[in-house]
Amino acid sequence: MITELGHFALVLAFLVAIVQAVVPMAGAALRRPNWMALAIPAANVQFLLIAFSFGALMHAFITSDFSLKLVVENSHSAKPMLYKISGTWGNHEGSMLLWVLIVSLFGASAAWFGGALPPTLKARVLSVQASIAVAFLAFILFTSNPFLRLVMPPFDGQDLNPLLQDPGLAFHPPFLYLGYVGLSMTYSFAVAALIEGRVDAAWGRWVRPWTLAAWIFLTIGIALGSWWAYYELGWGGFWFWDPVENASFMPWLLAAALLHSAIVVEKRESLKSWTILLAILAFGFSLIGTFIVRSGLLTSVHAFANDPERGVFILIILTAFTGGALMLYAARASAMQAMGLFAMVSRESALVLNNVLLAVSAFVVFVGTMWPMVAEMAFDRKLSVGPPFFDAAFTPFMVVLGLVLPIGALMPWKRARLGATLRKLAPAFALAVAIGALAWAMQTGRSALGPVGAFLGAWIVAGAAVDLWTRAAGTPARLARLPQADWGRVTAHAGLGVTIFAIAGLTAWQQEDIRVVHPGESYGIGGYTLMLHRVEEGRGPNYFFTAGIVTLAKGNVDIAELRPEKRVYPVSKMPTTEAAIDYRFLRDVYVVIGDDQDNGGLVMRTYIKPFANWIWGGCLLMAFGGLLSLTDRRFRVAAGARARAQTVPAE
Repeated sequence: MITELGHFALVLAFLVAIVQAVVPMAGAALRRPNWMALAIPAANVQFLLIAFSFGALMHAFITSDFSLKLVVENSHSAKPMLYKISGTWGNHEGSMLLWVLIVSLFGASAAWFGGALPPTLKARVLSVQASIAVAFLAFILFTSNPFLRLVMPPFDGQDLNPLLQDPGLAFHPPFLYLGYVGLSMTYSFAVAALIEGRVDAAWGRWVRPWTLAAWIFLTIGIALGSWWAYYELGWGGFWFWDPVENASFMPWLLAAALLHSAIVVEKRESLKSWTILLAILAFGFSLIGTFIVRSGLLTSVHAFANDPERGVFILIILTAFTGGALMLYAARASAMQAMGLFAMVSRESALVLNNVLLAVSAFVVFVGTMWPMVAEMAFDRKLSVGPPFFDAAFTPFMVVLGLVLPIGALMPWKRARLGATLRKLAPAFALAVAIGALAWAMQTGRSALGPVGAFLGAWIVAGAAVDLWTRAAGTPARLARLPQADWGRVTAHAGLGVTIFAIAGLTAWQQEDIRVVHPGESYGIGGYTLMLHRVEEGRGPNYFFTAGIVTLAKGNVDIAELRPEKRVYPVSKMPTTEAAIDYRFLRDVYVVIGDDQDNGGLVMRTYIKPFANWIWGGCLLMAFGGLLSLTDRRFRVAAGARARAQTVPAE
């Protein structure tokens, strides 16, 4: 009964979304307040209906309702409760329902917190947001219905993909979806502004919190996915330039560019056309990511393998929304004239350079991701674009971005003197050079990647500290009175510096050892001694395991007991590798076991990974900086009361 109610609620939500997409938009055009006011209750009702539908699907997974086809294909009665819940979105149909739930959540949030918006703009924003929900609700109902029943339910299910039965993957998709689906709100603001012919400082202030919220969630989601890949896949890596990883990384880069360009719109009423374009492209790349994951055209270790027909439907949605918005942009771009002028050396120019570097780096990732498919379709050639291409093509843009970031953050608006800015940063530069030189002196016979990363990371972090100290006019008492947006900015920049240093240090200085080890044998790596005491076999909640009991010691002191495992899930007949990791502040010791050998030994792969945890710590620092900025009181004050509202007539 609950399942049928959930399906019925989804159909009702589809109808409500159609009304919300049409009536308020018409009301804004005809200046009918009652029609425009309909957007708010419609957004709330749509969200509640989709939330009920999602709750009904989750109830089916929790209770192991095997009369539902989706539950049979993605669950099992012996599965732990956490993975029964996460199984709701650990599949194509359920994840799409989560996708549209978040679309409606952001629409409802605009209705709740958009009291300062002009009525016509608010009605158009909610209508555009509803049109996105209409498209994806149609996709779910007509091609990916999660509520299909089975005539003859089986006794038990086929289980969830074992790789997804992990706490990291239980929380990774919701955060990721809150991020790149959240960019739909910036898209709605951009399209509504184009329809209305209004892009000014007030619009820049309105769109920034939504972009910032989406960017925060996307940062956390990417970090969780990277951490999961590090400890769960058993490869010892944190990033593989996988198509699904790139699908979330490209919108993140464009959202970061959008955040910075929206500041210029708000402060100086410049870069209007560029900011609108970024808002359209950021959500467009989110749709491209959805297409990549669900079309089956590109293979990935954690993509949804679905038939191309669904991919065609998503491609139509992508073309309609991105193409339609770009056509509207082309028609209205001439009306968005820049109001503020600025010199070549200014903060505005630095932010333009920031935007160019982020946008071009996103384009590089896009080309590398899509080129194998293009080559196969156009030239009938099977190509593989892997980490060597991405590392070589992407890294230079990030190096330049890291070099200019502290300089641009200290420049004043409109006109700056480069020499004066560089003099303020002289202590930060000296410290960064010293740390880079120390890294060079301590390493022997290695590449320059580690010292360069140490210099760049220290330069960004020290530059952020100088930025904060300058804002406080060199007075400690004024630090506490600085706006939270200033604290958020320097915290996010420092987090980027920490992440860059950690990635460079881990890549340059990690150590690896592969060997066959027998019970009772020990071996050394990086000053540590590891001993395989014994091999155990047993059974978990829904799997069988083979575990190596390993002691980690340094000198004569035992540090930790590690337990790397190989698991076999009998329902799905799929093996997995569970790494054992000794986490420490400055390094990880990472141990993985392989197959049994004929002579009774085990293949063991061991890594010493310096600064591994700093990667995710830096990401969380970036997200925390974004959260600090989001809590700034200026985002809670009516933008229209604080900014000069200028209406530009549409042509």
